[in-house]
Amino acid sequence: MKKLVAYITTGYPDKNFTIDLALSLKEAGVDSLELGIPFSDPVADGPVIEAANLFALERGFSMADLLEVSEAVAPRIDTLWMGYFNPFYHRGVDYFLQKAKGYGVSGFIIPDLPHEEAAAYRPMFDEKGIALIEFVAPTDPPERIARIVKDARKFIYMVAYAGITGAGKSESLEETIDAVRAHTDTPLYIGFGVDEKTAKEKARGVDGVIVGSAFIRILLKENLTKSQKIDKISTLARSIKERINE
Repeated sequence: MKKLVAYITTGYPDKNFTIDLALSLKEAGVDSLELGIPFSDPVADGPVIEAANLFALERGFSMADLLEVSEAVAPRIDTLWMGYFNPFYHRGVDYFLQKAKGYGVSGFIIPDLPHEEAAAYRPMFDEKGIALIEFVAPTDPPERIARIVKDARKFIYMVAYAGITGAGKSESLEETIDAVRAHTDTPLYIGFGVDEKTAKEKARGVDGVIVGSAFIRILLKENLTKSQKIDKISTLARSIKERINE
């Protein structure tokens, strides 16, 4: 069965909502949860996720909120931290790895840490048994893909197109998929532009999908109550999970 990874912005509108949404997504069939760490300059994210980041920061998000949410949800759903490198570097990568290990967080997704620069930190992740998720893109030549996926852990994040999340572009991915498959059996998941309409098509040839903006659009709707947001996001997750496995 193909997997569904759901991205949500930690702490928006508040940390208790994040916990309730995470557990509801588990019941809806989500296999892994990306807890997005709000950041003021999320360069890989489109305007939808950027807005949620800024709203969370304006409401006082702190790393303590991330830890509290992780403590509550990681024992119940496979949990990853998705964030930009600056906060990890500022406090110390080892500090976050120790916290992640204690709470049962299984991996980090750091989109602005290139494979080559990540090499210095990878032994620290391996020592803790925590995955540092690797990225591949249609713009990567086969020789670079071979280097990236050689020691990939947990899953490989394939970017569906060059650009930002939620842009809805379309590019041919067959060559990229073949290049990954030629060098590893590590599961390959696709992200960027995946929603209810595109999920079935994008899931072809890969092992799972990563969905973020489609959920956050609902999260940002001011005319919905918190419970309505949770219901709608969970219903969408259930539908996407069904579609990728039809």
